[in-house]
Amino acid sequence: MNKLSSFRRITVKIGSALLVDRKSGLKRDWLASLVDDVAVLTVQGTEVLVVSSGAIALGRTMLGLKSRALRLEESQAAAAVGQIALAGAWADALARHGLKSGQVLVTLGDTEERRRYLNVRATVGTLLKMQAVPVINENDTVATSEIRYGDNDRLAARVATMMGADLLVLLSDIDGLYTAPPAIDPNAEFIPFVERITPAIEAMAGAAASELSRGGMRTKLDAGKIATVAGTAMVITSGTRPNPLSAIDKGERATWFAASANPVRGYKTWIAGNLEPAGRVTVDAGAVRALLSGKSLLPAGVTLVSGNFSRGDTVAVLDPSGREIARGLAAYDAADAVRIAGLKTAEIEAVLGHEARSAMVHRDDMVMSAHAETASP
Repeated sequence: MNKLSSFRRITVKIGSALLVDRKSGLKRDWLASLVDDVAVLTVQGTEVLVVSSGAIALGRTMLGLKSRALRLEESQAAAAVGQIALAGAWADALARHGLKSGQVLVTLGDTEERRRYLNVRATVGTLLKMQAVPVINENDTVATSEIRYGDNDRLAARVATMMGADLLVLLSDIDGLYTAPPAIDPNAEFIPFVERITPAIEAMAGAAASELSRGGMRTKLDAGKIATVAGTAMVITSGTRPNPLSAIDKGERATWFAASANPVRGYKTWIAGNLEPAGRVTVDAGAVRALLSGKSLLPAGVTLVSGNFSRGDTVAVLDPSGREIARGLAAYDAADAVRIAGLKTAEIEAVLGHEARSAMVHRDDMVMSAHAETASP
């Protein structure tokens, strides 16, 4: 595969278990070795963005919290303590190489809402122009949903596509993708290259391997789908060794995922990368064929509507078997979508009482999934 220096912009994701030891705290020697690699890439002209987990893991160690499930407020408190130490460690390590750093904390809403997405992109882009290394993490101190260690894989993919990175590196506690979890199946075979993430590839994913890294291979493949459809290649490799980025260039074991040959761009990158669709729309076989031919989704082809979404929210489009084949922006609120599902265009006005749009999701606001061509006919 290509040397890392051949890529223009790289996003590197580091999991909590790589950065933090539950007894001793931050693994400073490992961090220093990683930053050595970052500095080499920077000198060679490659821009590097870092998505760093570890705030909660580090904070709970500093606070002396026992190895048990934390309540939400305890996780938030641990994040508040750990984030300061984590940011300081990154700043110190980068400064030894004469590199500046900038901390960017984001929430799910910052990547899902269009205006906030553009604002984050502008901030990170300005940091790169100023030759500072952005160090990005979820803002766990204010997160209101359940917080899980190491589940920054999809966030890293979102950041990579948002910033137009041409490579996403996921440093993990496993050296790549296997046909089955190797800890469970000793006969599992290593897969060095994945051209496209198909359902068969997704079926190979297993559960997380450690308490401090709960994302597991499943979220890494989710990240891969977000990244590759937008034209960003991805590599999964072990981060447990020193200098993990230079190890990739030396040919150490890693799984590479090819970027799509026909990536989505611009506005549609934001649509395709939405992590949590507000609703789901199931369609019939005829609608599947129409969507695959590049047409909009009409109400006549809709068989089921679920979720509480508003016009303009992202919805997932499912084939008759329940498999996601597209994502797009809803042209109707959920209540109206339910009322007109299955109706022909000429029948909509009579039901809603006003002139309405012909499409439930317009083709200009829709992105087909990478494996949509194998959807149920």
